[in-house]
Amino acid sequence: MASIQEFTYQDVAEHNTKKDLYMVIHDVVYDATKFVDEHPGGEEVLLDVGGQDSTEAFEDVGHSDEARETLETLKVGVLKRKAGDPKPKAPAPGAVAPAANTQSAGLGVGLYAIVLIGGLAAFYAYQYLQQQQAAQNA
Repeated sequence: MASIQEFTYQDVAEHNTKKDLYMVIHDVVYDATKFVDEHPGGEEVLLDVGGQDSTEAFEDVGHSDEARETLETLKVGVLKRKAGDPKPKAPAPGAVAPAANTQSAGLGVGLYAIVLIGGLAAFYAYQYLQQQQAAQNA
């Protein structure tokens, strides 16, 4: 394998078009050019963050393990920071992910239960009416 290539922010910034798209995620440089058309979120998402540090945008979405594996195949080098380069946004000290909203989860399950019970009631009502009609005709 070839040695790891170093890129500056200026180098990465020059690659910001659909036909030549680099981005930085966690100080690693990726060539996303071949992946633009395959990206599940659409090409606009990649083009918006192309040529810059995309760490925050990548992590905010919560990509899957498969997405992270795909990302590794696009790696072309590392970012060499210089004085004056933008600093990566570090999480605030003591910052914690927001708690999951478990209150609304019950509504989804309840709704499925209501639909299921309603469907069963409709099925048995139909069966009952079919039997009544058959008994009248006999």
